[in-house]
Amino acid sequence: MHAIEKILARASGKKEVRAGEIIQAKVDFAEVNDLYLQSIKSFYEMKGTKVWDPNKIAFILDHYAPAPSIQSAANQKSMREFVKEQGIKYLFDINAGVCHQVMVEEGIVWPGMILIATDSHTTTHGAFGALGTGVGATDLATIMLTGELWFKVPDVIKIEINGKLQTGVMAKDVVLHILSELGTDVAVYKAIEYTGSTVRDMSISERMVLCNMAVEMGAKTSYIIPDEKTIEYVKSRADYEFDILETDEDYKYSAEYIFNVDNLEPQVALPHSVDNGVDIQKTLEIKVDQVFIGTCTGGRLEDLEIAAEIIGDNKIHKDIRLVVIPASKEVLEKSIEKGYIMTLVKAGATITSPGCGPCLGTHQGLLAPGEVCATTSSRNFPGRMGSTEADIYLVSPATAAAIAINGKITDPRYYIKNAKVENK
Repeated sequence: MHAIEKILARASGKKEVRAGEIIQAKVDFAEVNDLYLQSIKSFYEMKGTKVWDPNKIAFILDHYAPAPSIQSAANQKSMREFVKEQGIKYLFDINAGVCHQVMVEEGIVWPGMILIATDSHTTTHGAFGALGTGVGATDLATIMLTGELWFKVPDVIKIEINGKLQTGVMAKDVVLHILSELGTDVAVYKAIEYTGSTVRDMSISERMVLCNMAVEMGAKTSYIIPDEKTIEYVKSRADYEFDILETDEDYKYSAEYIFNVDNLEPQVALPHSVDNGVDIQKTLEIKVDQVFIGTCTGGRLEDLEIAAEIIGDNKIHKDIRLVVIPASKEVLEKSIEKGYIMTLVKAGATITSPGCGPCLGTHQGLLAPGEVCATTSSRNFPGRMGSTEADIYLVSPATAAAIAINGKITDPRYYIKNAKVENK
């Protein structure tokens, strides 16, 4: 069996499970964000009175943080009241940050667990060897009521990534390239295991980016074999006992793909699909109105670090708005301590409170018709960040910073010392 199958077998009380099998499994942790008040409504519609375990549920107010409308404020108020009434242990309010980052920082993610949330990018937690996946309000209400959920055991595909990334090329570039090669339906209701020398060399944050965007290939979940780097990180945060479930040597993947990234260029996903990725050299003259650095694929500490490094003493272009949103309160605090925020502010950036911001098109930097945005977020569908007549380009944090200086799509290696590029 694959390690993911072993996680599901253990949670369902079975010796083994196989792809395609429908099982009922115990969930280790459930998480609700502020888009899903319906989870509470469904809980009561199911005649729920007390949640299954108040210590294993979190509510996170991140998508509308702070509330930009009366309706979102009312929804958050209802959630706070539910948390208090039910004695739920974890409430991450509007000052906490993006759920996928906050859960990890708070030590609620560990290898071998099953984490279910009302957010499709919960695949992020495969970076820790956890089975993380997103569901709708009704399924989440079922978990709050029973602590269990049904699963169809997924096939697993393996994506092996080898080679040494060039300076200025990040995990975001890698996954945009993979998406451009494999498309958005290569892993529909399958699990993706990322492996290879490049993945092993990546930091925890960069691995989270890979796993986060697995859902953009249709994946149910993702997985990276926990190594010493993972274990060290988890033990520094989490107070849980866990073991590492290993994939059997004779396990047969449903598909295997191999990539070499030695010569990978920075990537840009053109409007209006995440699999429209191209080498940055094909996009250099495209002018941009707004740059957004933030979200669960570009707002972590090392993302702000490279943005600050590239921007340095430069000012952002006179025709550019640079919006920067740290992924969490912890990221904000450390970015202030290290001076990254001051560098960005001096350059002309607008800094807002930790959260999802304009990624989902609700507030903190929406786009007008005809505008162009380069963003470190995960989706570039029409209307995702405001007007359906705006164009969204997906880029890495390094590329975003270079664009902010130059006013048009720009190779970040131009601004990085010793990087192998001479033009902008």
